[in-house]
Amino acid sequence: MKAEEARQKIEAVVKAVEGVLFGKPDVVRLVVAALFAGGHVMIEDVPGVGKTVLARALAKAVDAHFRRIQFTPDLLPSDIIGVSVFSQKEDRFVFRRGPIFTNILLADEINRTTPRTQSALLEAMNVGQVSVDGRTYSLECPFMVLATQNPYEFEGTYPLPESQLDRFMLRVEIGYPPKQDEVRVLVSQTHRHPLDNLTPVVRREDVAQIQEAVKDVHIEEALLDYIVALAERTRQSRLLEVGVSPRGCLMLRRIAQAWALLEGRDYVVPDDIKRLAVPTLAHRVILRGAARQDARRASKVIREIVEGTPVPL
Repeated sequence: MKAEEARQKIEAVVKAVEGVLFGKPDVVRLVVAALFAGGHVMIEDVPGVGKTVLARALAKAVDAHFRRIQFTPDLLPSDIIGVSVFSQKEDRFVFRRGPIFTNILLADEINRTTPRTQSALLEAMNVGQVSVDGRTYSLECPFMVLATQNPYEFEGTYPLPESQLDRFMLRVEIGYPPKQDEVRVLVSQTHRHPLDNLTPVVRREDVAQIQEAVKDVHIEEALLDYIVALAERTRQSRLLEVGVSPRGCLMLRRIAQAWALLEGRDYVVPDDIKRLAVPTLAHRVILRGAARQDARRASKVIREIVEGTPVPL
């Protein structure tokens, strides 16, 4: 697929989702870019701001299969992946697929379940497959996890391990809509939800082709050096105990390529990397001291590192 055709399709998805989630164009563009970059997104915000609406709208816009899992303390890995049961009719064990076998999976309140169950998503998020009873099952393409958690609720929650957080390409906040857009929300849902009128604007089969087009977006070697320089600064910072991993550098490159295509370019510019550094890198670092996973402090540290790192010309 040519770059211009891919850009038009990405823009069509953005407009479709913006027609459902009012007043949050930056969030919509980030999540759509992550889909076409082949990544997963952690949405960290309070209840009721549109996290589920965003996930459902994205799935409908690309004609994708959608499943939602409500994470609870008693959820088991088999509730996500599936389980082998004995079939008397076939006289053998048959694998019953779990809700992870979908295109877009909403992992709602992911921090309410145990780390053992959270880890059931690791293989799927990393390589697009799951292993059960010695057999490997490939997931559909596209496959994207949109996970949510409430950053202000701590009772009965289990912080995500660093290895789990590192699998998410982005961490974003939706926030409250502007006043005029909140009025639009009230008016638009008087009789029915705008989701009911949303129709696919891109075929599910097109997503993989667009993802390949994203990989062809040019990025200069000097910008690759810039990405690595940002990562090295996080590893040297006295404020951080653990810096950005090589996976973080790869994620930043991929999302920058998708963002460039969304912006109408077939090449990455330094501003793309600067714009995306915080949502891509802040959740991958560990702060020194008691507040090891303070999202706001981590974002501030990454922002300062970006501002203090020379940009290639």
